[in-house]
Amino acid sequence: MLRIAAAITLVAILFSVPAAHAAEPWRHGVFEAKSDAGILFMVTQGFAQKQGLDVELVQFKSDAVALKALLAGDLDSYDGILVGTVVASSHGADVKLLGCHWPGLPHGIFARKAIKDVADLKGKTFAISTPFTLPDVLADALLRKYGMQATDMRMVPLGGDVERYKALVAGIADVTVVSAEYAPIADRDGLRLLMAGRDVLPDYMRLCMFSTGATLKRRPDDAVRFLAAEMTALRYAVTHRDASLKLTREITGIKADDPRPEYIYDDTVRTHGVDPEIAIPMDKVDWGIQLMVKAGRVPPSFDPKQIIDAGVREKALARVAGEQQR
Repeated sequence: MLRIAAAITLVAILFSVPAAHAAEPWRHGVFEAKSDAGILFMVTQGFAQKQGLDVELVQFKSDAVALKALLAGDLDSYDGILVGTVVASSHGADVKLLGCHWPGLPHGIFARKAIKDVADLKGKTFAISTPFTLPDVLADALLRKYGMQATDMRMVPLGGDVERYKALVAGIADVTVVSAEYAPIADRDGLRLLMAGRDVLPDYMRLCMFSTGATLKRRPDDAVRFLAAEMTALRYAVTHRDASLKLTREITGIKADDPRPEYIYDDTVRTHGVDPEIAIPMDKVDWGIQLMVKAGRVPPSFDPKQIIDAGVREKALARVAGEQQR
């Protein structure tokens, strides 16, 4: 009886103690799911679990909001825009760049059909988002490129991609920046793709992954496991079209006859928009910093080393390489 009781006690203890890497989930902030969700959410399809980590994706309308959640300790990492995070870092925020998984820019400047070229934008309403986010930066760069000023237009913050696109369709705004996924349905909605975002900002990176120095110090092994999981998930996503598109529709509820998921997936793969190795392209990082310096949002003395932590990525690459050799 004593042996049976001891065995029961041992089993109870084993089942009551969570696995080392399952005790605390890794909370990662992402943009609200849309037509490319099958790529960005793929890490939840067993890839994190294979690394012994429980990853929770938390959706946000804006990476500026996700950054605040990160700094408040509500997130361990998040997908964000480099330029906005650089601005925060230059003001003393504890934020670290881990790598950039979507260095391509799949966004476009969409306008109502009456607008034929950039000159027609004067006096019109430009729907943007929060300061330092992509719509804000791209709108500013577009005006600068064509010798215009923000005062030549009415800049109105109108939420995320979905809200801005709906505002354009409803005539509340005349032009906005949204994902190029809307290109195949723009004509139907009385809109047109005025210009591809990459034609205005060819070195602008869509998404990078960020954490904080405090989190990396407290959870160094989990950070490596997270990045390794993302690397394997992204590689799978860009090489398995059907699985990615299926996941997109499961997450978003986008109907089978909606062409947007196929459009953005094929465009991303064709242009090598996603980088499964989550590299840190210093030429584009430097360009992004200088963009903010010229805009007066970052001091010229800002040192890129202040924001970069390449060590996590190097360890994650080694981990993935080791797993592939087994």
